[in-house]
Amino acid sequence: MRGTAEIMIDGETRLLHENESVYIPQGVVHRLTNPGKIALELIEVQTGSYLEEDDIIRLDDEFGRT
Repeated sequence: MRGTAEIMIDGETRLLHENESVYIPQGVVHRLTNPGKIALELIEVQTGSYLEEDDIIRLDDEFGRT
């Protein structure tokens, strides 16, 4: 990861910095934002038997994705 990420997991918010990682369990409500001025770069790794995008439930999407 490059930059700083603000991540909310189940209502708890924390900052992630370069070379840190976080595990988000399946089914947990989460949100990722970039609080900084530089571009945030990260790598997302999914695990499990089903790895498609259609299993995502968007609760609030200010970017208009469906």
